[in-house]
Amino acid sequence: MPQMIFVNLPVKDLETSKSFYGKLGYSFNPQFSDERTACLVISDTIFAMLLQEERFKDFTKKEIADAATSTEVILALSADSREKVDELADAALASGGSPANEPQEFGFMYGRSFQDPDHHMWEVIWMDPSAAENQG
Repeated sequence: MPQMIFVNLPVKDLETSKSFYGKLGYSFNPQFSDERTACLVISDTIFAMLLQEERFKDFTKKEIADAATSTEVILALSADSREKVDELADAALASGGSPANEPQEFGFMYGRSFQDPDHHMWEVIWMDPSAAENQG
């Protein structure tokens, strides 16, 4: 069985976050969701647990980083093509996300980034498979 990842992200307003990610075409697993938590399904092996801040505090003794003023993590997702990079980034910006950094263009690699409504930074990256093989 492939290893899975569950990224836990604090959110201020769960319904706003669910709406944002739903507009990007993602679904939620109701088995791992409740009124304070939503299990965002990114792929068969990648999930983001969106936890209202009060619920997130149940899992840590540390302060929750204010992603509007500091970067706690940059989440990077692969895309199948340059067009898919643009589709997801454009959808995020049209659905309440905000710009993060300038697009990255390296010929064999292309990426864009955005911030979700809670200012978590996401990158979407495409890399030419033949160029990736030649990098190693």
